[in-house]
Amino acid sequence: MALSKSEIHKCVWSNPIDFVACGFGIGTLPLMPGTYATVAGVGVYLLIAKLPLLAFIGIMLALGLAGIFLCGKANEHFGTDDHPAAVWDELATFAWSMIGLPCQWPYIIAAFALFRFFDICKPGPIGWIDKNIHGGFGVMLDDVVAALATAACLHAVHYCLSIW
Repeated sequence: MALSKSEIHKCVWSNPIDFVACGFGIGTLPLMPGTYATVAGVGVYLLIAKLPLLAFIGIMLALGLAGIFLCGKANEHFGTDDHPAAVWDELATFAWSMIGLPCQWPYIIAAFALFRFFDICKPGPIGWIDKNIHGGFGVMLDDVVAALATAACLHAVHYCLSIW
């Protein structure tokens, strides 16, 4: 049975796993916690953007593996499949949106907007993953695919800009 909002709030502030899964408390914000977590994800990206590609990928894989565990446990505690308060998935996957792209604000802003679009609207395979793959793996996978779809769109734009 799913916990009430006040019970979830209590879990987040008393259980370290739930606290981290909820983006260090970001998930308890009353409106748009996924959007605020994506802002934090931009911060994560800025911290690792200048690393060599293999280090970047290694950190992103570590964040993703941690997210499978964290989101799985938090949603188990909350009695849900993908509770809006568990925002580690947005925080930990945004940087995939920028892989191989210039670390410049126009790209970061475009990535932010596209990532939120894909994460909220869940078109095509993102929606299929959201509906059919459960547990922490499913929670993380739909966001990784949203981020990679974002990256693909931005790479296409980057390519078009480079040839004109």
